[in-house]
Amino acid sequence: IFTAVSFLLGALTSMVSGYLGMKVAVYSNVRTTVSATSPGWTACFNTAFRAGAVMGFALCGLGILMLYMTMLAFKSHYTEPEDWVYLTESITGYGLGGSVIAMFGRVGGGIYTKAADVGADLVGKVVHGIPEDDPRNPATIADNVGDNVGDVAGMGSDLFGSFAESTCAALVIGSSIGVSGGWDAMCFPIIVSAVGIFVCLLCSFIATDLKPVKSEADVESALKLQLISTTIVMIPAVYFTALGFLPSEFTLQATVGSGSFTLQPYQASLCVIMGAVGGLIIGLVTEYYTSHSYSPVREVANACKTGAATNMIYGIALGYKSAIIPVLVLAVVIYGSFTMCDMYGVALAAIGFLANLATGLTIDVYGPVCDNAGGIAEMAELDPAVREKTDALDAAGNTTAAIGKGFAIGSAALVSLALFGAFVTRIRNASDDALFSEGVNMLEPLTFAFLIIGGMIPFAFAAMTMKSVGLAAMEMVMEVQRQFDEKPHLLDASPTERPDYDACIAISTNASLKEMVPPGAMVIFTPLITGIFFGVTSVSGLLVGALIAAVQLAISMSNSGGAWDNAKKYIEKQSPDSELKGKGSDIHKAAVVGDTVGDPFKDTSGPALNIVMKLMAVLSLVFADTFYAINGGGGLLGLS
Repeated sequence: IFTAVSFLLGALTSMVSGYLGMKVAVYSNVRTTVSATSPGWTACFNTAFRAGAVMGFALCGLGILMLYMTMLAFKSHYTEPEDWVYLTESITGYGLGGSVIAMFGRVGGGIYTKAADVGADLVGKVVHGIPEDDPRNPATIADNVGDNVGDVAGMGSDLFGSFAESTCAALVIGSSIGVSGGWDAMCFPIIVSAVGIFVCLLCSFIATDLKPVKSEADVESALKLQLISTTIVMIPAVYFTALGFLPSEFTLQATVGSGSFTLQPYQASLCVIMGAVGGLIIGLVTEYYTSHSYSPVREVANACKTGAATNMIYGIALGYKSAIIPVLVLAVVIYGSFTMCDMYGVALAAIGFLANLATGLTIDVYGPVCDNAGGIAEMAELDPAVREKTDALDAAGNTTAAIGKGFAIGSAALVSLALFGAFVTRIRNASDDALFSEGVNMLEPLTFAFLIIGGMIPFAFAAMTMKSVGLAAMEMVMEVQRQFDEKPHLLDASPTERPDYDACIAISTNASLKEMVPPGAMVIFTPLITGIFFGVTSVSGLLVGALIAAVQLAISMSNSGGAWDNAKKYIEKQSPDSELKGKGSDIHKAAVVGDTVGDPFKDTSGPALNIVMKLMAVLSLVFADTFYAINGGGGLLGLS
């Protein structure tokens, strides 16, 4: 019953934080547009930045508060330190609740926003040559609403899920610390996240007050400086937090083998620091591959000279190539943290990845706010200079959104690995070391078979979500074209007729509600069916296979999409007599095709894959005892 209560609380917190983010974004969109009408860059940047900050700090504060209050409530029942292992097992429901909502927020929101975006682009920009966000386009409102649904609420619930699960994994694996080190030591993962909020709060003043944005060139560097400064300040903060809250020595049960080992505070703080620095490196590598300030995106833009096909080839190659360094960084962080503190170290590294979560969310929400501010400027027919200013803010926002996705994917990989460790720990406890005491044997036939099946799940999921966007976009294209055919005066410079925006909003809403069910159901039921019918060894293979495939696919899809988008923006900035011919040229049309294909890559399938790996792992953790209860962990079919 405690697990069910924490599940409901996790789900509720995820929904409230998503709702808050959307509410703030809607108010801030207009304010950013109004700020952009006045001269200078400081006011409009600060408006959008502070909108993101409200979401970031509200989500982190709410998440930590609800989690800790739930733990204190459960502590009144489990009073003895020896019983705290049951407390941590009950709290895993909190992470599951957050993740289930995130799955539907991310997938549903992604389908909603991209169906509208792709439909609006294909008919409006490619066929009829009208500008983006033009009020004559019936899909414009659905597109702008979608930015809030997918990028604000979806991203918020996704990162909240990561935070909740990494904390739950660290608490389950480190539950034995409570016996030797007390309550404070066991709550160390939550304290790290709390310290992160104060660090992000202090560093946020750098962007708004100490080093304000005064020109277009300052925008991207101001956002990048936020990530770098919070990571640097986190290093000493985590070290002193570990000294203050952890005992001088504490013992931890090994995840593999029968021994336990003694740890010191500096080792725990090093694991968190490795995660934080690893996250920053992945963020900066993502920026290199998705910002038009660097050569990879400019190469993609140049590939548009010979048409859409070469643009696609270059973009897909860029995505695959961009996965190399992040995967190597993850490998180093996993090896280093595991060597130092066993699986508990990996869980702490995941928390380190998300230590500056408030800042990550701030620069993430900043992007859609600027995007919508540009849409409002276009629809209100304001001076073209206002649109240019919001576009410049949005281009930086695109890159920072890609950095945010890099963080989310990297942290999801570590979180799902930590949850896998927690799953192994729980099966060991349930079976009194009869199972997994010497680790998971990958060469067992069932484990090896399900390793391959697990690797297929992310591809099946990506296929389902991409096709969903395609189906909904086709419906949207038909509707927009129907309106243009029936109301030909819509395309006049000053139209006398008004488009039917509601019809397009209804298409996006219905498509997202209908299409998010099959991929969500596949991710939720696969580990449950595997565990019930084939046993715990099969689940372990399934989780590892899904993790390995999802990381690579998520990074490459997100970065390909981000690169195509910014290649298009780079071409739009060029003058008509330049080499790339600028807006409205055939080169620009080729770039728009790439951007349109990249939309579901970067905003639907790519980012939703991190929820695939986390949700499968946290479900397996929550139902670990159930799986073991069936035939001693052998499953109904008894094949193992």
